[in-house]
Formats: sequence, structure tokens, C-alpha cells
Amino acid sequence: VQLQASGGGLVQAGASLNLSCTASVRTLSTFAQGWFRQTPGKEREFVASERWSGSGAFYGESVEGRFTISRDNAKNTLYLQMNDLKPEDTGVYYCALRYPANQNYLYWGQGTQVTVSS
Repeated sequence: VQLQASGGGLVQAGASLNLSCTASVRTLSTFAQGWFRQTPGKEREFVASERWSGSGAFYGESVEGRFTISRDNAKNTLYLQMNDLKPEDTGVYYCALRYPANQNYLYWGQGTQVTVSS
């Protein structure tokens, strides 16, 4: 399984970005997605994940209300819509997949850089 993330870039504070992550899997619907980010010198930080049972999603406290996770199974693509970006959102963003019964993410994308200037 390979994940290809894209959509990052350099934006000003307050702007929006929509990250995409295309998965080379037969059936994306069998996986649960998650997004994480990392900045130099810091540990990887949880950003968002799907709530597999029922609707909705989990979000990190710092992105709640600004970021939205979604997917298009027909296109084998995951999305992270990021609005009202802040300089502290700067980092490399990674998409990941796990099987719903397992909390560990097995497959990771290569990351896409997001830089937010003030």
C-alpha cells in the first residue's frame, strides 16, 4: 500500500489549504484514515482521524473547528481541509491508514509540507 500526499504549500495566516492523499489500495473503504503533522524538534502530533463507528471524526484540540477530514472512496483519495491557517500549523503533514479493528496505523504517506507565514 502506498499513500501519496499532496496539496501543501506556503500560505499566509488565515488562508486555506486542502490536502489530498491518494492510496494505492483495492478498497479504500476497508481502512480508517488519520492525519498527523510534525515539525523539526517536536514529536509527531495527531491532527485528525475518522470515527469508524458512527459519523464524525476526532480532531486535535489545536485544529478543532478549523480542519475537516473526508474521503472519496471512488477516487481512493483522502482529504484534509484546513481553514483559517495559523503559523503554528506549519509542519509536514502525513496521511495514514489503519484497519478499523486496530488502533495502530500501518501505512503512511511521505508527507507534504505546509508553511504558514504570519
